[in-house]
Amino acid sequence: MQSYKKILRYIFPYWTRITLNIAFNFLSVVFSLFSLTMVIPFLSILFQTQKETYELIPLRLDFDAIINNFYYYLHLLIENHGEMAALIFISALVVVTSLLKNIFKYLALYHLAPVRNGVVKDIRNDVYKKTLDLPLSYFSQGRKGDLISRMTNDVYQIEISIISSMAMVFRDPITILVYIGWLLIMSPPLTLFVLILLPIAGFVIGRIARSLKPTALKSQSKLGVILSVMEETLSGLRVIKAFNAEEKMRDRFLSLNNFYTRIMNKLYRRQDLASPVSEFLGTTVFIIIMFFGGTMVLSGGPGLSPEIFIGYLAVFSQIIQPSKNFSKAWYNIQKGMASAERIDNVLTADVSIQDAEGAVAKNGFSSDICFHDVSFRYEEIPVLKNINLKINKGQKIALVGQSGAGKSTLVDLIPRFYDIDDGQITIDGMPLKKIKIKDIRALIGNVNQEPILFNDTFYNNIAFGASDATEDEVVRAAKIANAHEFISKTPLGYFTNIGDQGNKLSGGQRQRISIARAILKNPPILILDEATSSLDTESEKLVQEALMNVMQNRTSIVIAHRLSTIINADLICVMHEGKIVETGTHSELLNKNGIYKKLHGLQMFS
Repeated sequence: MQSYKKILRYIFPYWTRITLNIAFNFLSVVFSLFSLTMVIPFLSILFQTQKETYELIPLRLDFDAIINNFYYYLHLLIENHGEMAALIFISALVVVTSLLKNIFKYLALYHLAPVRNGVVKDIRNDVYKKTLDLPLSYFSQGRKGDLISRMTNDVYQIEISIISSMAMVFRDPITILVYIGWLLIMSPPLTLFVLILLPIAGFVIGRIARSLKPTALKSQSKLGVILSVMEETLSGLRVIKAFNAEEKMRDRFLSLNNFYTRIMNKLYRRQDLASPVSEFLGTTVFIIIMFFGGTMVLSGGPGLSPEIFIGYLAVFSQIIQPSKNFSKAWYNIQKGMASAERIDNVLTADVSIQDAEGAVAKNGFSSDICFHDVSFRYEEIPVLKNINLKINKGQKIALVGQSGAGKSTLVDLIPRFYDIDDGQITIDGMPLKKIKIKDIRALIGNVNQEPILFNDTFYNNIAFGASDATEDEVVRAAKIANAHEFISKTPLGYFTNIGDQGNKLSGGQRQRISIARAILKNPPILILDEATSSLDTESEKLVQEALMNVMQNRTSIVIAHRLSTIINADLICVMHEGKIVETGTHSELLNKNGIYKKLHGLQMFS
């Protein structure tokens, strides 16, 4: 039941459209039923078995009363204008009711279209918004391909399975109920068999449909793995080719794809049972009704003449297709619920990093950033241990040490990309958790080792997050970052598209765009995470010059592998296995003859 509530919460906001859809569906079914029932008087005129009715009786929900009064007016028509006029009248009546039926059917679908598309739109919006809200730790725990699969394929599965079935879900039950209600008026004994046999058929179909959900869930999960392999292949194609690993990756992909294909074969075989099973059961029920009703007609039972029985069968035959449609929709919904659960796992994921109750605004940085006995674990693995560090405003602080020492993790704690397990971090004496997250991050500019750019123009990449920036401000930031010259040489200048992740640019150019973005933000605190470690000598010189420009009059925290870039730092912190083991200036650390001097000696030697 919980699974259906997940979808219903998206459908409910469109209740006015759904109400109109149901109302128009009801009217469509009523006029469809009316046109079908006209077969009874039509046959009675052809076979000249119609009753000669001379008086009206009070109208009530009784088949005999309805037939009596209809035949009264039909008798008057035949008496005054002849039987041919009566046939023309009935035929015209069927055409008019058929027209009204289809008009109301279209109106029902007209009001359903915004519901179908709106629900899918709302799900996509919620998944994307939740993706932006989730902490970084969530994405490091799962496969990127699986997350993409949930955001794309699972939403698509909901669209083609659940949402596309809405027309049948809202129409076919109404059709079945109205037709059965009319059959009950026409012949209660005969309809009793229908009410006994149809639930039995529905139970058989439901049992098969329930087995779809676990298989669909398994298939969606395996598709996520396949997408992960594809993503890894595209991003690592250079390495795959360099190590002649094409065959290995091909075998890995083929194995996963074959397994996924076997699961999908199993899924479709079960899903394809819907139509033949429902058709067989419908035919069986129809034959039983024909046999039982035929015996009633032959025995001369009251209330069931041959033409009424034929009309009864005509109405009953119209229940079979809606029943088949409904069973097919039920199969699709069961399949789609697996995708709904996978999406719901994302939507209900815990947003562990959010503003604490009573968090206050902070618009500037005036004093210092302090780490007080800070410890951090990632999945129970200690990463930082008892970090104590004070960073005064205007200082240039450098973090050095071996890979995996915890340098990047330490700086990621300042903008609250992760929350600490023990201790406290303060800005101007205020604990981070008591400050609004947006205000903390507004104080900080980031330049990472691998610049993250977007498939957009130079202008929009530099002005990213600063919607009110002017063109002059963007150009000024680019000049400070030594990026203006190469941007100006492109065909459209600042409005040239840089390609996916800036693939039209060199590494140094991408990094200078990233620096220009940080300059435009003009933050009082700057974090540089190995911003020059992957560049060639010429690019490094240009980027280093740009960094010196941006670090002026700012508090800077620099992570560096190349010690030559942080010789002039006010304080250098040497990290080892999650701890700060040495602090001091460049000359002080060399005199200590410790880890820093060892690192310095290795780089000088190299």
